[in-house]
Amino acid sequence: MSRFFAIFERDLRKFVRNPLVVAMSLLMPIIYLLVLGHSFQGELKGLPLAVVDQDRGPRAEGVLRLLRSIEAGPATVEVSMVADQGEAMRGLREGHYKGVMVIPPDFTRRSIRGAGPELGLYLDNTEAISANAIRAAVSAALPELGTEFIPIREERSRPVLRDMELYRKVDYDQSLLPGVVIMAIFLGAMTTGAFNIVMDKFLGIEESYFLTPLTKGDIVMGLIASGLLITTVLAVLVLFFGSLISGIYIWNMLSPGSLFLLMLVIVLSTLGLQGLMFMIMGRINHPRIVGVLGGFLNVILFFPSGAIYPVESFPGWLRAFAMVNPETYSVHAIRALLFKDAGLVAVQYDIVFLAAFAAVSIASGMLVFKRAL
Repeated sequence: MSRFFAIFERDLRKFVRNPLVVAMSLLMPIIYLLVLGHSFQGELKGLPLAVVDQDRGPRAEGVLRLLRSIEAGPATVEVSMVADQGEAMRGLREGHYKGVMVIPPDFTRRSIRGAGPELGLYLDNTEAISANAIRAAVSAALPELGTEFIPIREERSRPVLRDMELYRKVDYDQSLLPGVVIMAIFLGAMTTGAFNIVMDKFLGIEESYFLTPLTKGDIVMGLIASGLLITTVLAVLVLFFGSLISGIYIWNMLSPGSLFLLMLVIVLSTLGLQGLMFMIMGRINHPRIVGVLGGFLNVILFFPSGAIYPVESFPGWLRAFAMVNPETYSVHAIRALLFKDAGLVAVQYDIVFLAAFAAVSIASGMLVFKRAL
């Protein structure tokens, strides 16, 4: 019995003497509750909808009042008035809006004459959840106005819902592909680079570095470079096989420019996460802590990134975090390039942020890393 208590006491002391593990064991469930609970809130809210009023008549005012009531009530949409239809459509293609409603110039006149008034609703169907939510909210409210959408290619014998999807149909499993690629990059960054330093410390191999002329920069940059190569290859393979499984043949869909930008986003995302791992794990000396941190980081980076649920529906504090989360920009850029064959204009801010984050995280990782016992 004494030997049993000796083992029990030893293991208990080891746990208590590691304050990081203790703190993470207490805080992680609470943070999981906050992040996951607010990342999947059921009904979508705050989806940006641009409205172009080309009519400016009394019936158009009724449509705007209806949209404002949706904004104030269930808060499914957040209405923005845009004067130019071309500007609104550019915003939709670049991801600033989830939908665009166009009220045509003859809307009031056709409404008064009973000639089948039309409203144009353009949806970004690459985010199917958001598109369906906007479609459902608007179509459910329109009967109160007595006006419905008329489809372009259907007979006008009866009014039915009309919506125009800008891109080819994207199934739900296909919409998850950007998140799957980012998950592969995260896992690659977790198991290469800084993790090798932690294992070297744990096994006592790191002491051999002191017998060499290697500098701190040599060690950090060498491990980041090897991790970049391994993780990039893994991410590309996941993208390739994931596209085959989901039925997206990217080699036929994307232009050479989009393929280049896609690879650039993957490389910058990998560099940023590699640097982040050095910032966090530069002073860690036990793989148990890495395991604890891995699950924690995966939750707080992946779920608020917009890979599964639109960022616009998050509460304010979680949206603020998403604005500094590198995976948010990675997901947005990969989705735009993969499903929209977008150009540089649509992803330029994502690339700038990812490049800046990679530079800052790598520089910070070099400062945190200590070439000493």
